[in-house]
Amino acid sequence: MRALSNSDMLQLWERGQTLHPIDQGLFALALSDPGSSLESTLDAVADLSLGARNRALAELRNLNFGPRINGRVACPRCSENLEFELDCMDLISGSGDTVASVEIEGNSYRLPTSRDVALAVRQQDLDAASRTLVERCALTDSTRDISDEQIDRIGEQMAAADPLAEPRLSFQCALCNYAWDELLDLASFLWAEVDARVRRLLVEVHTLASAYGWSESQILALSAHRRALYLEIVRA
Repeated sequence: MRALSNSDMLQLWERGQTLHPIDQGLFALALSDPGSSLESTLDAVADLSLGARNRALAELRNLNFGPRINGRVACPRCSENLEFELDCMDLISGSGDTVASVEIEGNSYRLPTSRDVALAVRQQDLDAASRTLVERCALTDSTRDISDEQIDRIGEQMAAADPLAEPRLSFQCALCNYAWDELLDLASFLWAEVDARVRRLLVEVHTLASAYGWSESQILALSAHRRALYLEIVRA
């Protein structure tokens, strides 16, 4: 894995405008792998377990933006805004190792991947989505008649086996004392930061191209320090 270049960021941002958030994260990971073709790498990252994918997203985020994540969340009860800060590398360092499959109630299940989630979210309700996920992950052909209660237990044990699949943060509202857990969507955080950086880069490209007549590729090839100095000169 390598940090994304400015050109990579622009490619990710442009293509990602029409992608589902799941695919935005996968495309970012594929761009960070210089050793294979983009399409083959996309296939490989789509087959990672959710925990392994999130671990890779945290590592990519650290390479490009550092480990600190700053965010804001609204209290579900009173709508008070709470700010938070965390270290994404601390998050993944405490997640433990991921297993390849789990044995649950006499059946074997592999851990869910992004492909499985992409199909599950198309279902009409949460129960149908959970059943789709379990059926796709079953390695033995004995899941057709399982009950909703069994599906819930299977989901809980899958989550326990892959704790980084759905990383959750615990909050308590300082205003009303309500306590709750919130899912940390690493792909969405990464995308928001890519979007902010690209918009800033495009403003810089416009400013320098207007002043010097340079092409976009020439401007992006400048180091951040040189680009900042040229911008300072132009704006002075």
